[in-house]
Amino acid sequence: MSITHHPDDSTLMSYAAGALPGALAAVTAAHLALCERCRDELAVMELMGGALLADLPGVPLRRPEPAAPNMTPSHRRSAEPSQAAEVPPPLATLIGDDLQSVRWRWLSRGVWVKRLPITGEGLLHVFKGKPGARLPNHGHLGSELTLVLRGTLEDSTGCYHRGDVCDLDEAVEHTPIAGPEGCICVVAQDRPIRFRSLMARLARPWHGM
Repeated sequence: MSITHHPDDSTLMSYAAGALPGALAAVTAAHLALCERCRDELAVMELMGGALLADLPGVPLRRPEPAAPNMTPSHRRSAEPSQAAEVPPPLATLIGDDLQSVRWRWLSRGVWVKRLPITGEGLLHVFKGKPGARLPNHGHLGSELTLVLRGTLEDSTGCYHRGDVCDLDEAVEHTPIAGPEGCICVVAQDRPIRFRSLMARLARPWHGM
């Protein structure tokens, strides 16, 4: 597996600092389970952060804070995660190990969706598209991370294969299209998306988007 699209450095830095919303952190953790390059970059960022904190005066804490969802050390520092499983471990508890067993809800022609429960801020969905199927054109009120789990996905920003991440912000509008073999991907947003189509806007509450 050759991964060519990665989260932005700012996304990885926020993840290293524990500052990403829960949904975005879940997708980032899943990408890290598949991408050695980003695991190495994360390790460097954590070392740099530790060195900076070491120079600061100590501050007493009232009580230990609970670990943020999907931010546990097992997700962040998996040395050699298995790439044989189609669903990366950080997502397996939400989706299951077998994508064939997902209970999909119809979204639009050739597209199905399932909303995933997530503790913390943001929205998390897994999408399945038949070959050539497309999601409605939309923009973003915040950040969006898309991780391809199977097949390929294309839009105006490029072509994404298994393990690739599309990291977008409010400046980008796009129309994701499933590749010739179809696509299954997991998508996280920290704020709701902004649809162009009236029909898509009317259907958004039904699908929790």
